[in-house]
Amino acid sequence: MRVSTRARYGLRLMVEIALSYKKGPILLKEISKNIDVSEKYLSQIIIPLKGKGLVNTYSGAHSGYILSRPPSEIKLKEIVEILEGDLSLIDCVNNPSVCNRVSTCVTRDIWTEIGDKISEVLSSYTLGDLVKMCMERKDDRMMYSI
Repeated sequence: MRVSTRARYGLRLMVEIALSYKKGPILLKEISKNIDVSEKYLSQIIIPLKGKGLVNTYSGAHSGYILSRPPSEIKLKEIVEILEGDLSLIDCVNNPSVCNRVSTCVTRDIWTEIGDKISEVLSSYTLGDLVKMCMERKDDRMMYSI
């Protein structure tokens, strides 16, 4: 059970866009530099996020990407589902017809519970929460510098 690179980098991408939310659009080139992920890879990740309406694109003098709504209104679950698809750990959780043992399989209950907990945690955080955490960590680094 691993979260894909696409989802990990996608969350980092969205945090960078959220950090610049009040400042205006941010270029993918700048995001790439800030999070140390290739611009080419980020350009692939941004497509479904834009397609599902989480980010908007601006052209011209102030070009770049900006969130379509405030960071506090975007749950992490929404982002991860766009990039990962269904969050179920095994197929039979959401599609019982794929297995003839569904009614007697006790392990399916465990996989369902684990999936529910993952979903619960991702639903409990927003991009706004991550922005706040990021700002607190930057403040902590400043306090301990010599």
